[in-house]
Amino acid sequence: MLAASLKDVKKYYFLQGETVKALRGVSFDVPQGDFLAIMGASGSGKSTLLNLLGCLDPPTEGEILLDGEDVSKMTDDQLSEIRASKIGFIFQAYNLIPQLTVLENIEIPLLYMGNSSPQARERCRELAEMVGLGNRLNHRSFQLSGGQQQRVGIARSLVNDPTFILADEPTGNLDTQTTSEILSILKRLNKDGKTIIIVTHEPEVGLQTKRIISLRDGLIVQEETNPQ
Repeated sequence: MLAASLKDVKKYYFLQGETVKALRGVSFDVPQGDFLAIMGASGSGKSTLLNLLGCLDPPTEGEILLDGEDVSKMTDDQLSEIRASKIGFIFQAYNLIPQLTVLENIEIPLLYMGNSSPQARERCRELAEMVGLGNRLNHRSFQLSGGQQQRVGIARSLVNDPTFILADEPTGNLDTQTTSEILSILKRLNKDGKTIIIVTHEPEVGLQTKRIISLRDGLIVQEETNPQ
């Protein structure tokens, strides 16, 4: 079964009387359990593609199926529901709330869904333990290293048990050793069955995934499978 499928997806932006063709007809499938890297230079369309997959922006043309549902024509409310129930996001800048503790930051998606039960909080504790932060539950983000903040981001992305995880340059702000640690967590999650799509400009990161799709000027120019 497919976690995602894109068919001739185009995305145009209209800026100051000009048309910017960010994606010019992209088609590919993402099987469940895939670990896919989307790569390309700045301006290639990879961030635009991630925004479309994350239901943050609609395509100008084409069809996007997520977990079998066509999200291309959904309303904003329907897209919000898809984001809350099927997608986990990991960001380059971590996007933690400084005033909140590690545990509270992990809980945020559940609070948006109105779920503040003791069982939900216990799940957040378990996720913190899983990413190696069980002894940092009451620390705030300014008390954490970059790698620890990204671990919080990974735990937060899992709290709604998403169909797949979208990671936007998740190692972009990290040193080599911490990058390796974060990739090890992502690979373990993938081994456990999570579908992961990662946008990166780092070749060494792309090589740690199962597949690479390379973009240039809004088009796919290469698809390759990495040796496992």
